[in-house]
Amino acid sequence: MSSSRDDSSQAEERAGLQPRYRRAFGCVTWLYMGMLVFLAANFLLVLPSRYFGGGELYGYLPPRLAFLGTSLILPGMVLAAVLGASTFRTPRLRGTRVGAGIGALIGWSGFFGLEWLASAFDFNRRDQAFRTVVFPDLAGSLAFYVFVPLLLVATGLVIFALYARRADFERRRRLVLVGAALAVFAGLAVVATDFDALGVAGALISTASGAVGGYVSGSGYARAGGDDMIPPGAQIQRREPR
Repeated sequence: MSSSRDDSSQAEERAGLQPRYRRAFGCVTWLYMGMLVFLAANFLLVLPSRYFGGGELYGYLPPRLAFLGTSLILPGMVLAAVLGASTFRTPRLRGTRVGAGIGALIGWSGFFGLEWLASAFDFNRRDQAFRTVVFPDLAGSLAFYVFVPLLLVATGLVIFALYARRADFERRRRLVLVGAALAVFAGLAVVATDFDALGVAGALISTASGAVGGYVSGSGYARAGGDDMIPPGAQIQRREPR
């Protein structure tokens, strides 16, 4: 009886998910965790403004960033699954640093991208979450027309750096830095064209919240998949058997 149970348990293990698919599932799970932390962080950061300020920041930013998070969750799931299935584990320090940087970049560019869409399609007339208008003179300006090309190039560079399997880490890092510089420049162009203190505060809070959420997701990226996804020669400590 015991031998038949052992055989059945071994058959179940062999029939289970392959390690790379377990890693893909883990990366998606940690993406969810990072998104929840992003939403919680931006809420906590703007909460004092409800009691010690005019309340405008508290009134407009959390609903807007919730809209941003909802819009990004589905493509984020696909990208996280593909990334997890095609990569190995990485040291935790590197994973959290890269995650925080990518998260900050998403928070920054996502905020300005959302404001660009609101300006282009008059979201303030269609949704209460956009009734507070920031950067009201953005539409029709030079920054309005250069923002999308710069953001697309920046996004392409970052995605290529994440998924280029044959590129070494230093080359990937350089690509991400170039993409980040383009995204920062695009956002600063919007600010310089139509300075709005409320919009600048929103961009900084979105960036900080994205960094915190990215840190959480990066820690999950570094551990997802278990010992089976540790690359050969990596300085990653394996779990002790219980």
